[in-house]
Amino acid sequence: LKQSAIIGYLMAGVIVGPMLFNAQAVEQVAELGVALLLFSIGLEFSFSRLRQLGTIALIGGTAQVVITLGVYALVASVFMNTAAAVVLGAMVALSSTAVVLRVLVDRSSIDSVHGRNALGILLMQDIAVVPLVLLVTIMTQGGGSQAIAAHITKTLVGASLLVIAFYFLFYRITPKILMSRGVFANRELVVMLAIISALGSIWSAHALGLSPALGAFLAGILLAESPFAAQIRSDIVGIRTLVVTLFFTSVGMLADPLWFVQHLHWVAIGLVLVVVGKTVIIYAIARALKFGPVQALATGLTLAQIGEFSFVLASTAQQGHLLGANQFALVVSVTIVSMFLAPYMVTYAEVWALWLVRRLFPSRLPPADPLSPKDGTRGGNILIIGFGPAGQRVAQTLIARDLRPLVIELNPRSARQAQALELPVHIGDATNSEVLEHAGIHSVCAVVVTLPDPATSRNVIANLKAIVPEVPIIVRARYHRLADDLKKAGATVIVDEELTLGEALDQKLQA
Repeated sequence: LKQSAIIGYLMAGVIVGPMLFNAQAVEQVAELGVALLLFSIGLEFSFSRLRQLGTIALIGGTAQVVITLGVYALVASVFMNTAAAVVLGAMVALSSTAVVLRVLVDRSSIDSVHGRNALGILLMQDIAVVPLVLLVTIMTQGGGSQAIAAHITKTLVGASLLVIAFYFLFYRITPKILMSRGVFANRELVVMLAIISALGSIWSAHALGLSPALGAFLAGILLAESPFAAQIRSDIVGIRTLVVTLFFTSVGMLADPLWFVQHLHWVAIGLVLVVVGKTVIIYAIARALKFGPVQALATGLTLAQIGEFSFVLASTAQQGHLLGANQFALVVSVTIVSMFLAPYMVTYAEVWALWLVRRLFPSRLPPADPLSPKDGTRGGNILIIGFGPAGQRVAQTLIARDLRPLVIELNPRSARQAQALELPVHIGDATNSEVLEHAGIHSVCAVVVTLPDPATSRNVIANLKAIVPEVPIIVRARYHRLADDLKKAGATVIVDEELTLGEALDQKLQA
């Protein structure tokens, strides 16, 4: 059905979860999944990335979260108490990062105008998850203004202590360990260190009486500035996938199929209110930021669903008895249906936006092509994988031509040489998709693979072809007999070392 795997996890929980799993045990593991999700978000966070996305991220994303939360909370307060209304507004404010980005990347629309707008707003939504979780947690504890103020003070003090401790750990101690001879080359040690960093930050926050999600997020942000961030993120992806799967399965187990059928009319009304309301709000924000009507409307349609992190808020609110049984069933049902429709809305966002603008606002349609520019061209970056002597020579040639390539290197010592040339470096294993994605593989126009090991080169090529099949790949073949294998793997140009050496020797002899 071309759906996100999240839909599969939810449906598995709805259909077979109660028969196969202990709900309480799954719920406890699922809490760990939420914290690891936020750890991953922290690893992705970057102020430089925010600046690159422009005003749509910082201003547009912030405005979207605040306005959406306020509007829906105000409307919902007519039908429910204030706390429940705020929870509902916070849930609706978030869209599905997992579904939207996957479809945009698959359709090569991530660099379109509405794709960049959606990316910027989604980034701010992800950052907003932590304060929203803290807000819902505070409301579940009840009490007067003094109790709330005390809880906020405790959270701020505890967070400050965590930041100080994590700073010395992740900025002073961890880099020295990873840079030491033999450690980074031992993959088992690095994987263990990544997992301990993630789980240790969660345990530390819990030990201080803070939200584990907050501790995980703070640790992720501090590690994001480390050159090892991409590799750490890829190393924890296995355990994160396991516990996140259990989290969404646990949400599905809370859904009630019978209630859904009996209250289908309320689910349909809720779905319409979410889709139309979020589209209008995001359209208005994008127009205020001077985007054209078609791009603004396409951005709104792309984000007009409720996202996976809304389940975190719903689960927290349900455990704190902020939401009644019917309210919880309604928001979960609307969220699942909206996520099910999301891939189709993202796919046809531009087409529907153009159709609507032509009929509703024909005078606002510009005479030129109103759709986002998609000329099939890619970014101008060149990626070098492997920064040994061969990679360094390639970089020097590119720098002499006023080009500054991206670099992926597994060896921290070689990475230092790239940093000395002021090149953007990602320390990690290029056979891992997470590392390539983090390095910005979708923005490159060519890849140069200079790795000496032919087996590793084949794996890297296979990984590249799976993610960006159209990108030219120039690869080093250490032995002539292995050139055909690299060609079959998908290399565009092969530099055969033995033939090149033979030609060089021939020229020397003739001279």
